[in-house]
Amino acid sequence: MELPGRIAIMGGGSWATALAKIVLSTHSQINWYMRRPDQIEEFQRLGHNPAYLTAVKFDTERISFYSNINDAIKASDTLILAIPSPFVKQHLKKVRTSLSKKFIISAIKGIVPDENMLVTDYLIDYYKVPVDSIAIVSGPCHAEEIALERLSYLTLACSDLENARIMSSTFKNSYLMNSCCNDVIGIEYASVLKNVYAIAAGICHGMKYGDNFQAVFLSNALDEMRRFLNAVHPLQRDITDSVYMGDLLVTAYSRYSRNRTFGTMIGKGYSVKTAQLEMEMIAEGYFGTKCVHEINEKYNVEMPILDAVYNILYARKSPLTIIRKLTETFK
Repeated sequence: MELPGRIAIMGGGSWATALAKIVLSTHSQINWYMRRPDQIEEFQRLGHNPAYLTAVKFDTERISFYSNINDAIKASDTLILAIPSPFVKQHLKKVRTSLSKKFIISAIKGIVPDENMLVTDYLIDYYKVPVDSIAIVSGPCHAEEIALERLSYLTLACSDLENARIMSSTFKNSYLMNSCCNDVIGIEYASVLKNVYAIAAGICHGMKYGDNFQAVFLSNALDEMRRFLNAVHPLQRDITDSVYMGDLLVTAYSRYSRNRTFGTMIGKGYSVKTAQLEMEMIAEGYFGTKCVHEINEKYNVEMPILDAVYNILYARKSPLTIIRKLTETFK
């Protein structure tokens, strides 16, 4: 297959919508899988996603919609997965057609729950997708700013750097720059950890910790990320690259960050359940916290921030007590 071939967006949320906007700026046509037929009907009637990034208009003549995941896969060569990590397993369970000859780009910033596996590893182990046929796209890139066409940067990672370079043209236009690398595992874990740290930043913000503290907090979060990545996937990497540090910063500071918003609610005294009910979007860092915490039982990396978030969200310990103890570990 000559990349990219026919491209499918898999998912109907805000990030999937932003990715569709990007791909349609570089390609004339896309396939688009959404789980709900009623969402597709409304999309075709209105000319925009009825639930997410509603200001982004689409020429629906350039989109072939599918509510059946197998039909979408069969009609496509490259699949861009943009399904929230808590639901990726249930979507993939519906797959009855082979993925082994598809090129798959994961835009999922999370771990497969219950399995505690990176999405790429899950695709390799359960769906026999060749390692060189899997890439990830990540970086400091909120969907809302893509909708506004504000200058943003992405990184494409693939074990086959040439494949990453070929696919990079799909994600480059007047408002989007990109780079390529081969640190698939490191970037996947970093994209999970930055959500966890954004929750912690939100908790601190909700408790009225100021910008001075946030700067110290993020310095320590970056160092914690570096320790974990070096333990799980030793590789020569620059942790200050935008795909690591940049993504951490924007997720921890931005008003568009759902993980920061979720954390802020916890810091203000909301229970986990109440905060989740009031959120219109999923804070993937909630699920990522438990996954990485369990994964780290194998590596035993010193991760006081991760442990603090886990104790607040899952052990139901007092944010006031936990954060105060956390601050004593910072430098």
